[in-house]
Amino acid sequence: MIEHSKYVVDLHIHIGRTRLGAAVKITAASSLTLKSIIHYAKEIKGIDIVGVIDCHVREVLCEIEDDIANGIAIELEDGGINYSGVTLLLGSEIELYDENCQGPIHVLAFLPTLAAMHEFSEWISTRMKNSSLSSQRIYENARVLQQKVHELKGLFIPAHVFTPFKSLYGKGVKESLKEVFTPALIDAIELGLSSDTQMADQIAELHSYPFITNSDAHSLEKMAREYQIIKMMNPTFKELRLALKGENGRRIVSNYGLNPLLGKYYETICAKCSAVVTLQCSNCGSTSMIKGVSDRLRELASSKSIEVARPPYQHQIPLEFIPKLGKKTLEKLRDHFGTDMNIIHQVEEKQLQQVVSPVISSAIVAARNGTLSIKAGGGGTYGKVE
Repeated sequence: MIEHSKYVVDLHIHIGRTRLGAAVKITAASSLTLKSIIHYAKEIKGIDIVGVIDCHVREVLCEIEDDIANGIAIELEDGGINYSGVTLLLGSEIELYDENCQGPIHVLAFLPTLAAMHEFSEWISTRMKNSSLSSQRIYENARVLQQKVHELKGLFIPAHVFTPFKSLYGKGVKESLKEVFTPALIDAIELGLSSDTQMADQIAELHSYPFITNSDAHSLEKMAREYQIIKMMNPTFKELRLALKGENGRRIVSNYGLNPLLGKYYETICAKCSAVVTLQCSNCGSTSMIKGVSDRLRELASSKSIEVARPPYQHQIPLEFIPKLGKKTLEKLRDHFGTDMNIIHQVEEKQLQQVVSPVISSAIVAARNGTLSIKAGGGGTYGKVE
């Protein structure tokens, strides 16, 4: 019988700056470097596999190759780069807006090897205005991009598919992914912070795809705010592909993500004064709104929804959302108990009380048990633990 291990996997992490200080993801923190991502994954967050989605940038590729040449990292035979126990998967986030799109759509492409990523980087550089930056628009048909990713033995995944801006169902299509994509060339669906499995399965055409939950981290602390536990033989690209297909015991065991109420786009919000609205703002009278994920999904919901066998979706509240838990207290918790995974999910309340106040320790346990009260977010503002 094949033995599998469980791995913590976060497949959507940005690089803010290169080692030379050049901007990659302009809106991401400058402290979010390749080196710091690996350190945080291993020592602070407890992540086994990180998907770094700015690896098409040539300076990033050069840094990885230098790390391999200097013995800091090893390219794995089955795909991925091993950094002393943390596997880096080579990814790229790209913005699509072709003749079939109603609005821009972000997608993730993962390639198995450095050679494949080099070829992909060269290919997209002739179709972008600036391929040294993250999440740039590609001037190419969406289906052609899908075909190229699969030609290079890669994985193609629409990103944060329900957010109001730059996503598949946000503004990208009217009703169906078939308007833009070839369904058979989609390998998974990334849900995003303002939705969960139950919400997404209101859409019948998504029932055949595995759902993934990732942080979309723009800072180090945001890493692993959403992730998945995956059963695989080894932490490699090949094993991830097999797990997404559910082959030979490999599978997503569970998804961990924010309670959708905590996401930035759960409620529909008045674009002028940020009040919660339906058709017209009762506060200022404006009819301009930022449609929330909850309302958009109600529009798209299939009339004949069926029960879909899915991994359990565990609502998780990151430590930075816990009231009165500041940076110094967080450092103290990490000094005593190690990674955030351990603090959030494992450490007993009695142990927590030896380090932090009863108010904070009880809040961590309440977050673990799903009993904290939450005010919903929307319009680009996170929800709040009350």
